[in-house]
Amino acid sequence: MRVLVVGAGIGGMSAGIALDQHGIDVELIDIDPLWRVYGAGITIAGATLRAFSELGVYEELRTRGYVGHGIRVCSVAGEPLWDVPTPMPAEAGVAGCGGILRPVLHQILSGRILDAGIGVRLGISVDSLRQGDGFVDVGFSDGSTGRYDLVVGADGIYSRTRRQIFPDAPEPEYTGQSVWRILTDRPDHVDRRHYFLGGPAKVGFTPVSATQMYLFVAERTAQEFREPGELYETFVELLAGYGGIVADIRAKVTPETEIVFRPLEAFHLPAPWHSGRVALIGDAAHPTTPQLASGAGIAVEDALVLAEELASHGDVPAALNAFLRRREERCRYVVDSSIEIGRLEQEGAPPEQQTAVVERALAKLAEPI
Repeated sequence: MRVLVVGAGIGGMSAGIALDQHGIDVELIDIDPLWRVYGAGITIAGATLRAFSELGVYEELRTRGYVGHGIRVCSVAGEPLWDVPTPMPAEAGVAGCGGILRPVLHQILSGRILDAGIGVRLGISVDSLRQGDGFVDVGFSDGSTGRYDLVVGADGIYSRTRRQIFPDAPEPEYTGQSVWRILTDRPDHVDRRHYFLGGPAKVGFTPVSATQMYLFVAERTAQEFREPGELYETFVELLAGYGGIVADIRAKVTPETEIVFRPLEAFHLPAPWHSGRVALIGDAAHPTTPQLASGAGIAVEDALVLAEELASHGDVPAALNAFLRRREERCRYVVDSSIEIGRLEQEGAPPEQQTAVVERALAKLAEPI
């Protein structure tokens, strides 16, 4: 069996590693000739840590990032209110939550790809897909061609693969929220994630290493774009009135601070997530907002399950049907729960109501894949 994975981000690299572990011949391509990664840090839920453990990278992630337990909910003034548990079954052998710098996670996964000798071609994309009886002929942007048993689109929320096989599929829609992120120093006493609820925006931070954490602000706004020159003033204004550690961080923000601003988009792609022998995983199939910190996790789970089903069935159509049966409900739950939390945040719902959805969803995700 020969598989092409389009997109070498978290989901695509995870698919490459998982397929290779099952003895399946796999090749990755990515449109970026430099194979870059964007963003500050990434929060990792317990179920995602379990998926990374099954992929074989948990120990390196634990060493180079952060793992811990629980989410501390605080008032706008910075006073602790209560802790939300992040339980995982003991047999999973992982912590309840974590965080890591995106470039570090990219280094871990890409290192495994290269160490395994998995082929990666950069700076190219798929121009054409032609399906025949038991194969897919692929035409690449560099003029080359290839024949594969399966093509996997792991090319993100704006997936070109999705448009190629489902030209009438929904487009990403702005949810009404945008997220701001900065990287900052991690005080010694910060040993878990924090939420600051009850104010005009949701503020929080996640440790990503022994010395760093990232702070985020989820803002309700009709504005989907910000000029780079206005980021600093708007960001410090959003943090005005918050106390505790947030006030300390705000005081250290300068016009030179790197601020990442991103509008949140999502949509529901109706099943199936494949057409013939071309399948979608991760954000290409079920893009979600970050409220549950599980978008990357369900992409890694997709990779693991797809590899398992291909190895088990040895027949691509049967494997894709089995994959969808195992994945659709769980991924839909993550998307729906994340969007629900975002809606409650925008409405200014009581903190207890917001965190109840988080706690219920994390417990659900702790169940077996």
